[in-house]
Amino acid sequence: MTANSWRDYEVLATGGGEKLERWGEILLLRPDPQVIWKPQFDLASYKGLHARYMRSSTGGGYWEKFRAYPEEWNVSYGDLTFAIKPMGFKHTGLFPEQAVNWERMRAMIANAGREIRVLNLFAYTGGATVACAKAGAFVTHVDAARGMVDRAKQNCALSHIAQDRVRYIVDDCAKFVARELKRGKTYDAVIMDPPSYGRGPGGEMWKLEDSIYDLMTLTSRVLGDDPLFCLINSYTTGLSARVMQNILTLTLPKGTTDGYELNLPTAEKDILLPCGNSALWQA
Repeated sequence: MTANSWRDYEVLATGGGEKLERWGEILLLRPDPQVIWKPQFDLASYKGLHARYMRSSTGGGYWEKFRAYPEEWNVSYGDLTFAIKPMGFKHTGLFPEQAVNWERMRAMIANAGREIRVLNLFAYTGGATVACAKAGAFVTHVDAARGMVDRAKQNCALSHIAQDRVRYIVDDCAKFVARELKRGKTYDAVIMDPPSYGRGPGGEMWKLEDSIYDLMTLTSRVLGDDPLFCLINSYTTGLSARVMQNILTLTLPKGTTDGYELNLPTAEKDILLPCGNSALWQA
């Protein structure tokens, strides 16, 4: 599925392991491991380029600046507004391809005919939280990084989300789900966007492909008696949409499960940029 409705964001060109993007009026060049083809021109020489993210040989990286630009600025997607800030690990605080999932979730919530309680795990800066709350849902937003939760609060405020529509939790997602089960709490919908690699509550390292099935099995138990949907998203190389679709099929009640690749259109003729995979279960 392709996120075709952006106005404040655009992929201008791709190649050589990089993508040239327009975020509002700001032009950024960032690494992308999926872009294994050669560029049609030298992307770093693009007129008006503001900054390029350079990887360091010792890990991490830095932004090489060519033109002055704000430390932070806003972009909008329809009635949703998000703060954009180039970070030290190449991210900007938003994944534009997720607009596909925002649209699908908003439609389901709006058509449910009742208030929907959404649990958003590994919720990052709150793109899905903003989308679901704007559609009328009550969202519990969970992420282990306080800084990302603070940015989610900022994004909700920018989109004029009432404060009582979102509950913000800074916690390990699996531990939080386990406590919700003990408390007897349930939700109508679950969103999960776990990282490829993580560190458990005891400091142990874990890989998503080794943990996702057990995590989904645990999380499935917090769905109520009349669940609406469950969405898993992944950027882990090798974890295909079909794999996640199979996991949802095996761990959730009878329903319809759909696995799909997320893409972004580009200004290049006939070129779509693959950006990860999702699987959506609907009752």
